[in-house]
Amino acid sequence: MIKKTLIFFSFLILLNCSSNDDLTNCIQSLPLNITTDLNNPQLINALVPGGFVELTGGSKGVLLMNVNGSEFIAYDKLCPADACSTPMTFDGSFTLKCNCDGSEYGVGKGIGGAPQTDGFICPAIEYRVIKNGSVLRITNF
Repeated sequence: MIKKTLIFFSFLILLNCSSNDDLTNCIQSLPLNITTDLNNPQLINALVPGGFVELTGGSKGVLLMNVNGSEFIAYDKLCPADACSTPMTFDGSFTLKCNCDGSEYGVGKGIGGAPQTDGFICPAIEYRVIKNGSVLRITNF
């Protein structure tokens, strides 16, 4: 009886799986390797939890966010769904906005640049941030 129940639930789980073929057309990652120091006056706003700065680099610039004082995350400001010539904007409200098509993307720990606008499936490009002392290394995964 237990085997039949497990097989039944396994079958149900497989039926509920969705395809993510649409994500194959998304830009997954861009080559990036930025090293900067938190002692740099340009990064003063990123020293506090919840703080952020915009850096040059990446495709259209990089948004660097301080999660909790010791963890950092970074996103490329390239609009993921459109060939937009301007970078996405950030106003501190945990969303990047593409001005060309009005799409918005959630940013923050565990959010991963997920689209917040209906009809958009490609996420914003997230970069890995490694902290070693006061040095930050921002790189693609």
